[in-house]
Amino acid sequence: MKNCFLILLLLLTGCNPDSETMQGAQTPEQVSLGFFNAIYVDRNVEQAKEYVDDSMKQVLSHYYIASAVQRHVLNLSMTDVTMEIEEIDIDFFRKFTKDVTVIVKMYGKKGGEQWIDDRTIRLHKVKNRWLIVEVLPEKGNIN
Repeated sequence: MKNCFLILLLLLTGCNPDSETMQGAQTPEQVSLGFFNAIYVDRNVEQAKEYVDDSMKQVLSHYYIASAVQRHVLNLSMTDVTMEIEEIDIDFFRKFTKDVTVIVKMYGKKGGEQWIDDRTIRLHKVKNRWLIVEVLPEKGNIN
């Protein structure tokens, strides 16, 4: 009886997800908002690097300061920014998806005037962690 209990206990603990990886796991929404918050609110490029892959880290390192990243990488210089997730391209079976796009809507000031804009980013799941791999070009308005 004791042996059966030990075997059952080992099987049950072996099936539990690793608590260390579960604590560090963030959703694509959290990663997206964390990145934009680091650039627009905290104005901290080093903090933003936590949310991107190696190639994006090189780009962020090249521009070095948040205002340059806003201007050259995101093509949107803003202040007093608040943001929300507008749309996420992900299905019900989220755990099996490896590639998503997220649209972040931002509210703030651009050139001293109230401004609302959005940016679309692509994320990949790498080793159970979502990382931003690309800022997608914005679609131009057709007049």
